[in-house]
Amino acid sequence: MATVTIDDQKLEIEDEKTILDVAKKLGIRIPTLCHNEMIEPYAACRICSVEIVRGKRRRIVTACNYPVSDGLVVYSNNERVRKIRKIILELLLARCSAEVPILKELAEEYGLEEWRFGRGKEECILCGLCVRVCDEIVGVQAIAFANRGADREVTTPFGTESEACIACGACAFVCPTGAIKLEELEGLQIVHQDLCLGPARAIAVPFLQAVPNVPVIDKDACIHFRTGECHICEKVCEPEAINFEMEEKEIEVEVGAAILATGFEPFDPSVITQYGYGRMKNVITSLEFERMNCAAGPTAGKILMVDGKEPKSVGIIHCVGSRDKEYHEYCSAVCCMYALKYGHLLKEKINAEVYNFYIDLRCYKKGYEEFYHRLLEEDIRFVRGKVAEVSDFAIYEKERGKLIIRCEDTLIGIIRRIPVDMIVLCTAIQARSDALETARTFTIGQGKDGFFIEKHPKLAPVATMNDAIYIAGVCQGPKDIPESVAQGSAAASAALSALVKGKAEIESIVAVIDEDKCAGCRICNGLCPSTAISFDEEKKISVVNEALCKGCGTCGAGCPSGAITSRHFTDRQIVAEIEGIMQGP
Repeated sequence: MATVTIDDQKLEIEDEKTILDVAKKLGIRIPTLCHNEMIEPYAACRICSVEIVRGKRRRIVTACNYPVSDGLVVYSNNERVRKIRKIILELLLARCSAEVPILKELAEEYGLEEWRFGRGKEECILCGLCVRVCDEIVGVQAIAFANRGADREVTTPFGTESEACIACGACAFVCPTGAIKLEELEGLQIVHQDLCLGPARAIAVPFLQAVPNVPVIDKDACIHFRTGECHICEKVCEPEAINFEMEEKEIEVEVGAAILATGFEPFDPSVITQYGYGRMKNVITSLEFERMNCAAGPTAGKILMVDGKEPKSVGIIHCVGSRDKEYHEYCSAVCCMYALKYGHLLKEKINAEVYNFYIDLRCYKKGYEEFYHRLLEEDIRFVRGKVAEVSDFAIYEKERGKLIIRCEDTLIGIIRRIPVDMIVLCTAIQARSDALETARTFTIGQGKDGFFIEKHPKLAPVATMNDAIYIAGVCQGPKDIPESVAQGSAAASAALSALVKGKAEIESIVAVIDEDKCAGCRICNGLCPSTAISFDEEKKISVVNEALCKGCGTCGAGCPSGAITSRHFTDRQIVAEIEGIMQGP
């Protein structure tokens, strides 16, 4: 152990630690541009220079890689240190633009207004972090230094697209100046990338409030599974819970009932190209806004644009992808109310001008209409009319640097151009892309909109035509949280009720196959929605499983030889009923 003094603060720490480590423990900030905890420090930027004292000897060293020893005295912010850091900053700014955010902040911190060596135009400070992470951690060596002197740069072999690059983004992640930017395949810069609800990295908790709340590894994105290198998560995990050798397992369990609560997928608004999502900055979806507004989100609950500033005006567009014959004709049920909530939050947090562009407002539950009138008093502006397009083409001076919403205001009968700083798209709720596969697995019905069909919309809203299979939540149709909770409770109650009985009631009206008439054509096998009919290979005829049959009559209607009838509904019985009616009492 060594006792180290930094700026008159003492700390006892292990000998192998650096001055920078000690400073962090004491809460003393030492600026650095080339340091990353996962890479061995080598003081390329030298901004972390500090003064050390040993006896009568004083000298300047770099804090990130200088090891501590007992009795070491360090000064991290005296006049000599500040003067040296100013000179280093001047040299960096001679290469780089003064608009590089981190350099601009440091120049302001150290009072640099003019510098002696001119102003550069580059963004890269040649710290080498990207080269080292690509080599030492990713293990692909896709980028390296090239040339000498003033022409030195970080580039790919021969300055062309590198075949070795796996597009993992590690170089952009460690870059201190933002000189390396991630781009989509189409060449569009990723905007607000931290707002996504799923994992933004290869290892992360799947989504907020996940149960169990533990991280998972995305094998397709994980550098280790692509190159065999990295292992950073394994190194920093104190409980040693990460095992790259673990394989996926399928576990079979016997159950008496199943509840399907598969949820929904948000509509992708990028297909509505006129709204500019994915193409224009500061156009985000409702779920991305929700993530931004969350105190545990990437902005700590602050409403910010891409440049880090608060928007002064926000447009909220309702019914993006819903109530639209081109995409989804149905209403998504929740958009109106959460759009009103967003307006209230924007007024409360940043007092921005808020515009709600709506077709019809559907505030249909207890307290909803009152909330709408409260927003009117908060000076939130409502424009009735569907938005035609969002553009950044300015006609008037006040539109410069803004997003322009062009729409028809049907209440006053004119076309309007409204400039705003940020746009929130209230996207449609739609059925999951794997809903058809799930429906086939559990042999339940699915509507044309993709949502699961209940047994009866009023008398059995959580049951399905398949016994002991129940549905709950938005997989059955668009609904808000209270409805989903109520339906979940109902489905759990129905499942428990069925299990407690210990016996299952089956339909008395089931299909019956006349073996003498059955030709073994198997048409009924494919028609049965309950998969209750199978083929007997020995007898070469179809047979009915009465426990599964619901007596719907589909098989009987499709049988070409008339071999299938419904029990209690034979031709003789039906004719007898008709005769009884005709004869009267």
